[in-house]
Amino acid sequence: MNYLLPGTAVFFCALSGANADNSAATAEPMAAAPAVDASTMHHKVMCGYQGWFTCPGDGSGFGWSPHWSDNPNRVTAKTVHVEYWPDMTELGKDERFPVPGFTYPDGSQAQLFSSHKARTVLRHFEWMRDYGIDGVWLQRFVIGLHGAPGVKFYQERLDVLHNVRDAADRTGRVWALSYDIAGTPTDKIYDALTRDWKDMVDSGETGDSRYLHEGGKPVVQIWGFYYHNRNNGMTAEVADKLIDFFQAPGPYQAVLVGGGDWSWRQNPDPAWQKVFRRFAAYCPWNVGNRRKDSAGDSHANTKSWADDQVECKKNGTFWIPVVYAGFSWNNNLKLPWGQSTFPRRGGNFLWEQFHELSRMGGIDTVYLAMFDEVDEGTAIFKVANSPPVQAHFLTYDGLPSDWYMRLVGEGEKRLREHSPIPLEIPIKP
Repeated sequence: MNYLLPGTAVFFCALSGANADNSAATAEPMAAAPAVDASTMHHKVMCGYQGWFTCPGDGSGFGWSPHWSDNPNRVTAKTVHVEYWPDMTELGKDERFPVPGFTYPDGSQAQLFSSHKARTVLRHFEWMRDYGIDGVWLQRFVIGLHGAPGVKFYQERLDVLHNVRDAADRTGRVWALSYDIAGTPTDKIYDALTRDWKDMVDSGETGDSRYLHEGGKPVVQIWGFYYHNRNNGMTAEVADKLIDFFQAPGPYQAVLVGGGDWSWRQNPDPAWQKVFRRFAAYCPWNVGNRRKDSAGDSHANTKSWADDQVECKKNGTFWIPVVYAGFSWNNNLKLPWGQSTFPRRGGNFLWEQFHELSRMGGIDTVYLAMFDEVDEGTAIFKVANSPPVQAHFLTYDGLPSDWYMRLVGEGEKRLREHSPIPLEIPIKP
């Protein structure tokens, strides 16, 4: 798949010494916040959360997930799928899974984590709480649901959902389902997605006290409203059916957040233009949308934001901008190292987007892409600055492993307070 999309597969702190015990120190996190208000999607900075990592021996039965390695039985320099290696220093022994053949610079055994482990997901949510991040949009790939080709992954993904639900409850964060239709045949999208939503409602998942609501109704997001995209089988007709379903009065009614093209206003199809104006909220996927300045430095392209906001407001649609920290998928696509990388520039790539939102005024709701997406190099959680030496990996360039969570927390605080966000990062590593 390409970087226009929020997922790249059809399914599914302290720094050096990433093999150390849990005693490593990082910069002091923000004070723990009170429980996040789950009654509204407004006034939130929430991260996309993949939760799609499995390892041999984690109980999932799937070996190395395709998001760690192209081969479920091994990880090698040729099969590794990620751009960043997670910082494993804080994880407990039962959360660490050795990667045969991979070692850290000091010669010690390299390890990875599994989203199947409830304690690891809880740890991620504890980080969100400590750094002031409100919660997650949990990716739920339609191709892995009942009635779709990848149903064998259903139970594993449901287990991760339960890990997320429990972690949100224990940390006072919020969560919401974020369906992604990537790779799903057109004729399977509606039935598989609506069947699953009914299951989620009937089983009480969306009635959870930490599940995101708006106006008393549960909130649901769908990624996939892309026009003529080879990885998405969505059509305007299917889109209208989905919107009709979620708008229909009754037990399955929900507030629908559409996710799709950043160029949605330029779509030439009148049927698609009607679709975009029917959403309760719209979230244009901006990852990969960049510009370069005269010096050759990359910046997120935000030139469409102001007009997007105006058009959405005119149609009574809540506009949710997508902000991201950087991008890379060299290992993912087996490209020459560095070819696809958007350098993070010490956090300036990310911070400039918060500055722009502040300059526009009145915006305090953001979709942050993404918390744990190391496949496409957008992750903001803790990654190692001393990754294994057997393959190429990006790092945070010597910055603390919690640096990007700190930046997001600072940006969120200033947006919520409607405080001006300067162009220069106001905090120090």
